[in-house]
Amino acid sequence: MVIELWTLLWIVADPGREPRIIADYTKTVALDPNDAAAYTNRGNSYDDKGEYALAIADFDKAIALNPNDANAYYNRGNAYDDKGEYNLAIADFDKVIALNPNDANAYYNRGNAYDDKGEYDLAIADFNKAIALNPNDANAYYNRGNAYDDKGEYDLAIADFDKAIALNPDDAYAYNNRAVTYEKNGDKEQAIADFRKTLEIDPSHQYAKESLKRLGVTP
Repeated sequence: MVIELWTLLWIVADPGREPRIIADYTKTVALDPNDAAAYTNRGNSYDDKGEYALAIADFDKAIALNPNDANAYYNRGNAYDDKGEYNLAIADFDKVIALNPNDANAYYNRGNAYDDKGEYDLAIADFNKAIALNPNDANAYYNRGNAYDDKGEYDLAIADFDKAIALNPDDAYAYNNRAVTYEKNGDKEQAIADFRKTLEIDPSHQYAKESLKRLGVTP
């Protein structure tokens, strides 16, 4: 699972926040052991801390209490994906989609899991569905672009990075990855322009710096 930026900032700003939340939900489930939502919420806090086994145990409990809780399956799928257990992640996203066929995020995250496994066609199919359900999801275009790049379909990859950038013009990663694809596709000048744009947005981006040097250009 990709942690949202606001979550990361919250954790950095208040590193004691997650332990306090976990303690609060632990008290809640002690008072009411059948509170499925409390297990899910505590599981999310464990997941944010990178304690995936504990997160999964809480999601297991939430699902046992409420077998049709799509949110619990979704979050457990993210935790499995974070652990690198992609088949288990996919199985959970399958369940989410069965319960809620219009959940764009479930298709998106299942696509990421397929991509992590190297199953690019299945990943692209899921990103297609996520985009159909949410046409303004820059991340879905970005990750579909990465999958097309991995398949060697560079023109399609560039088109997706174009769309991701149109939706989110300050995404340094989209410029960087479009630069990589341009270079693979033999377009050195466009690659240089995108690496420079990457550094304009994020001056600390090491890969873009190294790429410009490798291409014989001063960053």
